[in-house]
Amino acid sequence: MKQFKIVPLSEEFAAKIRETNKDEFGHNVIELLATGKGPCRVSLKPFKVGEDYRLLLSHSPFTVDNAFNQSGPIFIQKETVNAYDDIHRFPPEIKADKENFPLSLIGYSKEQKMVFTKLVGDDDVDLLIPKIFETETEVEYLHARNAEACCFIVKLKEFKICIPKLFEITDNSITEKFINENGLATLITKGHLFLLALIFQLIWK
Repeated sequence: MKQFKIVPLSEEFAAKIRETNKDEFGHNVIELLATGKGPCRVSLKPFKVGEDYRLLLSHSPFTVDNAFNQSGPIFIQKETVNAYDDIHRFPPEIKADKENFPLSLIGYSKEQKMVFTKLVGDDDVDLLIPKIFETETEVEYLHARNAEACCFIVKLKEFKICIPKLFEITDNSITEKFINENGLATLITKGHLFLLALIFQLIWK
């Protein structure tokens, strides 16, 4: 069952950075040979040290201008790369390398207030993320950060299906049939005399 969604920086965001050579604050982007593993915030793949060229820029992963809005340095690949697309699984290369990627998870409310912090340590991050969303009801979304460098890595959102109240009836049973990769849910409503298949967009919490 898919329980969370990875939100990498978009290919469009990266393309604009490469085209203008400016970050969102108007600073010049700096091109550097990789001396650390990163990762790239678009592909979420580690850099090859001494081989890859990367772009250093300032970025804020926040949308509200309040006291918790903080910008910081991030890296993206110099060359065009595809955005990370295995969005219901934490990037395995980051997860597996605890030495280079010690992780912390920071939870924010709908009002963009910091309401939760957790060092991942030896926990399985793929199990920890849905547990946080289940137990920490104030958390609207999470940021994964490098626990040592404190830099932002990626945003995490809860994956949740909302069933319309119309179908909350006692004589029919509603079961999740499958969720395809396009983000659509197919639900089968079993009545006394019919089968009705309904397809509707998932609603994100």
